[in-house]
This record gives sequence, C-alpha cells and structure tokens, in this order.
Amino acid sequence: MGKRSRVKQRAATTSTAPGDAEVGPRQPCPCGSGRRYKHCHGRPGGAPAPYVARTFEGLPGECDWVALREFVPTATARLPLRDGVKTDREVTVATLLPLATPAVVRMNGSVWVGLQVYANHGDVSRDLAHTLELALDAAPGSQIALDDAPPPGPRLQDLIDPAGGFDVTVHEGFDFWVADVDDPEGELAAAVQAANDAAAPSRRLTSVDAAYWTRIGEREFVRWVLPHDENQVLDGFARLHAAGTDRLGDSGRLLGMFRAHGLQTPVWELPVGSGPEPFDRGLAKIKPRLDAALAEPAALSADERAARNGLANRQLTVR
Repeated sequence: MGKRSRVKQRAATTSTAPGDAEVGPRQPCPCGSGRRYKHCHGRPGGAPAPYVARTFEGLPGECDWVALREFVPTATARLPLRDGVKTDREVTVATLLPLATPAVVRMNGSVWVGLQVYANHGDVSRDLAHTLELALDAAPGSQIALDDAPPPGPRLQDLIDPAGGFDVTVHEGFDFWVADVDDPEGELAAAVQAANDAAAPSRRLTSVDAAYWTRIGEREFVRWVLPHDENQVLDGFARLHAAGTDRLGDSGRLLGMFRAHGLQTPVWELPVGSGPEPFDRGLAKIKPRLDAALAEPAALSADERAARNGLANRQLTVR
C-alpha cells in the first residue's frame, strides 16, 4: 500500500472523542490530557481514568509537590495522615526511590512513597494514594509496584491531614536511602553512589515558596512553581518582560516556562558560579513586581501581547 493510501486509510479509521474531529494516532489527544491519541482515547478499550490537570490542588504545599514530582532530584517530606488512616505508621514521600520503585515499606514499618515514577493513569493524586494504601497494608521489607491503573478510590487529598503542612528537606545526594543501614556495601552502596553521581546539586530557596536553584553541568538555573492560574501567570510575566523587569537580579535571564500539573514554572538561567544566595534575594525583589502585574486589570498592550506570544511559544508542557 502506498504512503498516500495509508494516510487516507488511517485518517478514515482514527477519530473520536471528545468531538468528531479526525486525529492521527501520534497527535495530541483532543481531550487535553497531553498524551498522544493512541495512548489515550484512541487506545484499545477506550480512555483511561479521567484526566486531572491540577492533580495536587488542595494539598498543603501544592507547588512543592509539583517541584518534587518533576525536577527536584533529592528531597523528602513527611506526610501527616488524617485520623483513621493508620496514623501509627510514619509516611515519607521522596522524589525518587531505588529503581524508581513506587513505594517501599522499610524494616521498621515506616512507608516511603516515590514521586518520580513511570505510572500516570490520568490522576497522579489517585495513583499515589493507591500506592500509599497498598504500602500501609504491606509487611515490612515489601516493595510496592503499580503496573495497572488503580480502581476508583481516595486521592491524596482524602488521606493527608491538610493541617499538617508539607516541610521539604532537600538532600545533597541519595544517602537518605540508607540512613538507617549500618555500613551499606555491595550493590546497595554502588546504587547509592551511582545515583549521587547523576544527581544535580539543588537548593530550596527561602525568600518565596517552591523556588529551587540547581546546577546542571556547567549551567545554573532557578525554577519557581507558581500557584496562580496558568494564563494569569503568562499575562503577568508578559507585563514584566515588556517593562524589562523580568530578570532575576541583574543577571538572571528568564528563559521561559514549563507547564506541569496545571501550574506554570518560570525558569531563569544564571551566570556560571553564581550559587543560590544572590538569586534568593532577587526573588524577594521580583515577587512584589509580579504580584502587582498579576493583579493589573487593564488589557495587555501591544508590546505586552507580543511578549506573551513569545513566552507561550517557548512554553514546554510536562505531563
């Protein structure tokens, strides 16, 4: 069959929801999930679980959840559970566990849940909650896998005490994996060392919420997850850029933004060797400018619209 015929046949057989527009298997699914059509509404059996864009909304520290899920390499936070959810068990979330395991039950009975895992069945909060439920029922020494989509059930918002906070600790490496192991050696020590070698140095900044400095190779960056509506953030930074006030300090250049879990994360590139401290102070200065820009009710000017288009074109979506 010729290429033109194959394209015609494919176009005739790939369509559907939501709406009647035809879509190819490698195109984005029209439902807005961010998946290719063949992995979403076009897959055998139909659509996966309903997609939830802002999956961590309502959790304490929503923006830090996004940061730990997407780009912070080595961090942990304790999870306080609601009354009645096995509150005798200590639960910790970690950015990454060995072999990207979804969860482990340590020998002392404490539960560790990994955020940076391969599973994403439409609602990450439900995926993580189901993983946590399995771990709470498992014996010490167990490793928890999540190969199939979880059944309907509670989300993290239903399991976590909203008054408990979300206090993030950023580590210099993955030695926290073996903090309670006496003299780890052999494969375990080798795995920790390999992970440490691959981890980019990172620091959580203190002047604003959910901002992180990192060094990747010879380049340094600051990434700041913002809790506002995505379009509102684009408008706000368009105003700053048009006014020439979007730099972080004197030398931090705004590269663009990425979208993840319903939120925007602006990214600045920093001069090599800067370190995090000057840009922690820079964020403290840019925050009131951004707050004012976000609250501005006037329509964007022509220059601001052009700046917004440029930001939108450089925007990267992470799913």
